[in-house]
Amino acid sequence: MSTVLLSKENGVGYITFNRPEKYNSFNREMALAVQEKLADCKEDDAIRCIYITGSGKAFCAGQDLAEAVDPKGPGLEKIVREHYNPIIQLLRNIEKPIIAAVNGVAAGAGANIALACDIVIASESASFIQAFSKIGLIPDSAGTFFLPRLVGMQRAAALMITGDKVNGKEAADMGMVYKCFADDVFEAESKKLAISLANIPTKGIGLTKHLLNQSYNNNLEQQLEMEKELQVAASKTEDHKEGITAFLEKRKPSFTGK
Repeated sequence: MSTVLLSKENGVGYITFNRPEKYNSFNREMALAVQEKLADCKEDDAIRCIYITGSGKAFCAGQDLAEAVDPKGPGLEKIVREHYNPIIQLLRNIEKPIIAAVNGVAAGAGANIALACDIVIASESASFIQAFSKIGLIPDSAGTFFLPRLVGMQRAAALMITGDKVNGKEAADMGMVYKCFADDVFEAESKKLAISLANIPTKGIGLTKHLLNQSYNNNLEQQLEMEKELQVAASKTEDHKEGITAFLEKRKPSFTGK
């Protein structure tokens, strides 16, 4: 059975980590498969939102340590360079909204892959753990980049140093994730969000995502200039024209993602 599943429906690409017996921990096969599925969704114009979740009880428990310590395995340098870094780059550079639907434990690289997505939704039974310090490693998969920006340097440092577990509600309360839902409605509510995002102006969302990425590097003047340029670009999209026309005609817009 494939370590990563991909299904497409209603404009959403559903990517599911699928090693439930290993709490969806990453090995090389799974990491490369995730990259392949993300690239597939990137190139498919019919896909206007990407939804990532895990099968079974976990979202992703991070790296499969058996592979990491295997003398015949890829080794940590290759794992970080070829497995995780390309995944993070894809998540940030695909100009479509990406949801992480965290249904259970998200530990180590699994937690940080979730936090690199555009919108993170958690179930009440979900948990986020910066587990690296427990085995003498440092956070990878852009955890040191995104987590301080989400929850502040003090809290991020504490979570990374202590390896404390944060549940779904706590994660929402501290701004680590967008929303937390009760377990019995989590799947329905998170998929409802995905379908709604697949029906909004995709080009404009892509430009917004680009601006957010650049905001980490730009000063105020540079960001204002880029906003001006991309606002002009957004105004030339078909979805902008449809939005204006629908507003004037007092009807619901029908966006095509163009």
